[in-house]
Amino acid sequence: MSAAGFDCDVVISGLGPTGLTLAHLLGKRGRRVLVLEREPEFYGNARAVYTDDECMRIFQSFDMADALAADMLTDCPVQMLLPNGSVLMQIADSRRPYGWPSLNFFYQPYLETQLADALARYPNVTVRRGRELTRFEQDADGVVVHHAASTGSHYGRKSPPAQPVAAAESVRARYLVGCDGGRSTVRSQLGIEMTGRSFPNPWLVVDIREKEGESALRHLPYFSFVCDPHCPTVSCVQPDGHHRFEFMLMPGQTREHMEHSSTVRAHLAKHVDVDRFDILRRLVYTFNALVAERWRDGRVFLAGDAAHMTPQFIGQGMNAGVRDAYNLAWKLDAVMAGSAAEALLDTYQDERRPHVRNMIRTAVGMKDFVSMANPVKAFLRNVLTRAAMATPGLGRYLREGTFIPQPCYARGTYFGLPRRMRRLRRSPAGRQLPQPFVKGPDGRGGRLDDMLGGGFSLIGIGVDPRQFLTEAERAAWQRLDTRFVTVHAFGGRPQGDAARASTAGVIEIEDVSGELLAWLRSHGHGRGSVIVVRPDRFVYGAVRGKELHAATRRIQQELQLPSGAADAESSPPLARPRNAHASSRPRSAA
Repeated sequence: MSAAGFDCDVVISGLGPTGLTLAHLLGKRGRRVLVLEREPEFYGNARAVYTDDECMRIFQSFDMADALAADMLTDCPVQMLLPNGSVLMQIADSRRPYGWPSLNFFYQPYLETQLADALARYPNVTVRRGRELTRFEQDADGVVVHHAASTGSHYGRKSPPAQPVAAAESVRARYLVGCDGGRSTVRSQLGIEMTGRSFPNPWLVVDIREKEGESALRHLPYFSFVCDPHCPTVSCVQPDGHHRFEFMLMPGQTREHMEHSSTVRAHLAKHVDVDRFDILRRLVYTFNALVAERWRDGRVFLAGDAAHMTPQFIGQGMNAGVRDAYNLAWKLDAVMAGSAAEALLDTYQDERRPHVRNMIRTAVGMKDFVSMANPVKAFLRNVLTRAAMATPGLGRYLREGTFIPQPCYARGTYFGLPRRMRRLRRSPAGRQLPQPFVKGPDGRGGRLDDMLGGGFSLIGIGVDPRQFLTEAERAAWQRLDTRFVTVHAFGGRPQGDAARASTAGVIEIEDVSGELLAWLRSHGHGRGSVIVVRPDRFVYGAVRGKELHAATRRIQQELQLPSGAADAESSPPLARPRNAHASSRPRSAA
């Protein structure tokens, strides 16, 4: 145990996509992390199938996006089909406002395996499979987590329930994060209820894969909702010959009947040549739309399905958990580094919960849209949808998927400057910064985030943001590992004597496509403004240069930045460089 009395900084309970993402984010920042996963073996079936551009950007932040994208079907349209195969509506958005395609389909075992294997790059992260959190106690300074060897739950298969078997151990950490799913032990022990509703209509999910040497999916290139009142169906593309079908159970159909092999084959036969596929899984399930009443209790947090459960109809269940991890990781690190007060951690729920609720409402609306079983209502849906798609403005809104909640926090809920109007345009505060392709100071191109680093950023539009700061204010920003950036229009960087006279310490970039500068202009900011960007790429605020003094004072007050050095534990600075890992490991990892 360290001199400060902690075996590790953070214990993560659960090694699903949320826990994996959080472990990467904290591991890259040099935090000592212990991950407990009760299942001794990896779950080999797919659950989630889709991720978006926001989450690809998050994977980029810990250098995994390119590797994951190599095993995905990217830029894959989503469509609503009528029973005769005609297209009622299609979402086909090729834009990349956040630097990645917005429509990406994957096979979850591939994604999780890559993320889990890549944790080996961090000597400060320890993963222990077959260890179940049994209980915990917390005090003002930390959490004691007790865990035992476990035979696992067998992932819901027909087998005895999970039982911790032996070898009880305990570990003391500064924080505990429950990423342990819808049946969260952490949430249960905190006594936190979930509110919302469960839906009575079960669905049969069938996962199939082409047999070796077969090519039997060429007629199903896109993700499709088949809006058939007699049997609403989902046809989901996946890479490497995998495919998923989901069929809604109609009145009178039982679980036993639907899971029977003859029923499964009959349903599949409407869409594929069944003999050319292996059936990997068939399972009837129901879905929930639930949100935990609280996501924080002292030094314990909930994330992912432990905090919320989203119906699958817009593919945002896993993605919501990945966003949770991204929001929480930098805040935990800032507090542990002495760069922010504990109050910053309260903004985790304040920011994420409203966005999750909006996603759930949209998912429920999509469920209602695609699963109409009343023929009259379905007819009206079809007529109205065709009319909407033929209307220029509304049709574009639907084709680009803009009805899905955007990465923008509700007013009054986020860590940042108040969102006010400027010249009749809404401030970008609380919105996610676009990620265009830019040219760096060496003339080479890349995505914007790779130029910004892992901490805060001050981006001056055509100006060096440091010119508006006193020496003391610069020092305050540097304690947050801030990068100072000047963005120019493409071809607009200073040249000749002007460039030679510039001082070091600012990164000059060119907005090659013009997307970033256009976005900032649309929010009322042009040359001479400074954009304050948080580590999670949300905009803290946008101000005129002379207003940067006030913005600096405000963020110091909100973070309650101490005047002296960081805490005595010799914590790493906020957003420690990638390879500067802590050397010690949790003692319980032996």
